[in-house]
Order: sequence, then C-alpha cells, then structure tokens
Amino acid sequence: MTDDAFNHDEFQLATLAIRAGHQRTHEGEHGEPIFPTSSFVFNSAAEAAARFAEGATGNVYSRFTNPTVRCFEERLAALEGGASCVATASGMGAVLSLCMALLKSGDHVVCSDSVFGSITTLFNRYFTKFGVEVSYVPPQQPENWRKAVRPNTRLFFLETPSNPLSVIADIRGIAAVAHEYGIVLAVDNCFCTPALQRPIELGADVVIHSATKYLDGQGRMVGGAVVGSKEFVGKDVFGFLRTAGPSMSPFNAWVFLKGLETLDLRMRAHSAAAMEIAQWLEQQPKVTGVRYAGLKSHPQHALAARQQSAFGGIIAFEVSGGKSAAWRFIDATRMVSITANLGDVKTTLTHPATTTHARISAAERQQAGITEGLLRISVGLEDLVDLKADLARGLSAI
Repeated sequence: MTDDAFNHDEFQLATLAIRAGHQRTHEGEHGEPIFPTSSFVFNSAAEAAARFAEGATGNVYSRFTNPTVRCFEERLAALEGGASCVATASGMGAVLSLCMALLKSGDHVVCSDSVFGSITTLFNRYFTKFGVEVSYVPPQQPENWRKAVRPNTRLFFLETPSNPLSVIADIRGIAAVAHEYGIVLAVDNCFCTPALQRPIELGADVVIHSATKYLDGQGRMVGGAVVGSKEFVGKDVFGFLRTAGPSMSPFNAWVFLKGLETLDLRMRAHSAAAMEIAQWLEQQPKVTGVRYAGLKSHPQHALAARQQSAFGGIIAFEVSGGKSAAWRFIDATRMVSITANLGDVKTTLTHPATTTHARISAAERQQAGITEGLLRISVGLEDLVDLKADLARGLSAI
C-alpha cells in the first residue's frame, strides 16, 4: 500500500509508525529508500523556475526537500496528529527553528523553569541579545502561566515530563490559557513520544522533538523535528529551514524511520522497566527521593495518568551525600553507560548538575530542583536483574 492510499485516520499508532509516509518509487521497493543526493534534475527550465518560485511542488535541493527526510516528516506528523512536520539537524535546531519563525524583537516568551539546560541558555544568552524577553514559571499550574502573560507574549514553551525531574505540566489547562490570549503553546514531547502522549490532542499548537532520543532509540543519530499546522510549521518554520539550513540528512532520516517502526513496543517496555526500577529505588535506604511520574508518591501522578498512556523510561533520584556521593555512585557502576544521552536501549546514567545543567547558574539549578546529589537514569532494555545489581554496586560505594 502506498501513502497515496493510506488514510491515517483508519489506522492505529503502531501501524502508522511502520507504514505512514512511504510513497514507493517506480522500483517497487518494500523498504524506504535513501536519497543521498544534494540536488534534483528538472525536466525543463520552466519546471525549475516553477519549483524555485514555489508555484509547483517537487524536489529542489536537499537542504529543504528530500524524499527520505519527507518520509520521516510525514510519518512523525501522522503519529503526533499534526498537519505538518519539519525535520531539523538536532533537537535544539528544532527549538531554534520554532523561535526564529515565530519571534521578533520586543516579543515575550513564558518558559517552564523545568526544562533542559540548553533551552535556558538559548533564551537567556542568545534571544535576549536580540530583544526577546523571557520569563520562567513553575509549569505545574495553568494559573502560573496566566500570571506571567504580558501584552507582547507570543510563546509558551514547556516540556512534560520535564528533564530531569519529571515535573508534569497540565497541557490542556495551559493550552486554554494560551489560546485565550492568542499565544502559541509549544510542548517538548521528547520523554513520552507520541506512543505515550499526544500534546496536539490536548490543545498544544506545536510539538518539539529531539529525535536523537527515543525516536531513534539506539543512540545512533542526532536530529530534531517541529510538528504542527500547515500554516505555521508548513510555511513559517519550513521557510526558516529553507533559508537558514539546520537540515536533517537523508541518512539520519532513514535511521529515524527504522527507529519509529519499533517505537510503540520500545516505549511500553521502557515504561515497564522504569516502573520496576523506580519502585526498587524507593526501597533503598541511601536513596533520599525518587521522581518518577508512575509512582503514586509523585505529586502529579494523577495528572500524568490522565494525559499519558504510560510513564516513560526516565527516573531522577537523589542520594545522600551530595556531589561526592553521586560521583562515587556513578564510578562504581560497571554496566550502565555514563553519558548524558537518553532514550537508548542501553541504560544511561548522568549527574545533571555537572553535565546537562552545568551551563546554567547555581541559582537557576536550585530553582529547577537540580541538586548536587541528583542522578538521572534512562532505563534501557537490559535484563532488570543485571540492572539492579549494577545500581546496587553504585549504592554500595556511598
């Protein structure tokens, strides 16, 4: 079946993740092809002129039109329930593309105070330099966002669950506030993916992805995506990508397509494993706190259960003894990977205060709850007996 005959509304997510977006060539290939070409040939001067003028559809130049990248974009848009998707070279490239397409000097952004450290750096160090104002709010309650609205507010930006503390934002409630004031709501769906959460269905205007994480699932490639409407994402974000060129390569797009094929299976397995590890960590005397939305002890467990179908693979936990204890824990493990990446079939472990959030100030870390004893684990798909044994080695070193 080609995509021409593929009505997305007729199929479930696991099917879309395998089938959507692929338009077979005249070769009749079963797998998605890779088009490693920088440019495309036109049948005539008139056809070339029409495509460059956007009067006719078709491939022009792989910076902004490539069939393999387009297949990934159409598949992810189908999974998220968006009308359009623009693939980018990285997750941060996706955030940059969103902001450059939407914001101008004098505009105001309201951002969650629980976001990936590079988001804060992008806003504080670079966009403020060009006259964009930024305010940070605790993301949990919609009223926090309402109080921060100014006449020049153009964007609400949040991630839920947040990195690394799994703070849950009420997407539906925040969307209602945003739309009351004509503000665009962008949600980073990296931790859940559309397999577990679909922000557009809850009222978000734009979904951001670091495809590097769970969409790939095996830590092979770097990429990102912006999903939303044809009017904004399909025209404005695409227009920025076409001009500025933070483009995804065809080979990376092909790898992400392969990752999407198993996304639903992997996210269910990651969630089940993380739940067991989180419950196990809660029982360890040297662990002073565990943050995982699947636990009933999580302050927003009920909200997460309403807007997510499962709770994902990321756990934050704190050990007694601060930074020195956290580092001893990390160094004592033998199997888990000491790396800041996440969303991999291999379990990864990091110390956020000195890695992912090291570039923000100590005050900003404190406000975000990033303590010196905090560790983040991205639970992979290894046998849980082996994983618990390795984490026990870490605890024994404290």
